[in-house]
Amino acid sequence: MAKKPKKKTIKKKTVKKKITKKKISKRKIIKKKAVPVNPVAGLVVIGEISHYFPHVDAGVIKLKKPLSVGDSIYIKGHTTDFKEKLSSMQIDRVPVKSAKPGDDIGILVKKRVRIGDTVYKL
Repeated sequence: MAKKPKKKTIKKKTVKKKITKKKISKRKIIKKKAVPVNPVAGLVVIGEISHYFPHVDAGVIKLKKPLSVGDSIYIKGHTTDFKEKLSSMQIDRVPVKSAKPGDDIGILVKKRVRIGDTVYKL
């Protein structure tokens, strides 16, 4: 019998890859979260809206602190959020320049206000 020829074996070359490991810090990277800015921080509460007259765009404020014409106010509620400068105010339909705590004053407003909205002095 004749010898069978040997099968040629192809030698595979092993390629050694140089693996470099990056050093990973075990400390977790903490992302800074944006802190919401509170628009009423540092403002003084001067009263609360007790009524609104839509046909004349006027609101009634029950005062806790004194207020006068020319002051800037900030009205904030669930859906209300605006600033306004007082151009006029009335007590029992009589124009006044200033009011003291406990007074109910009527003011003209540029947007709708709702009962319970808080009024701040800027």
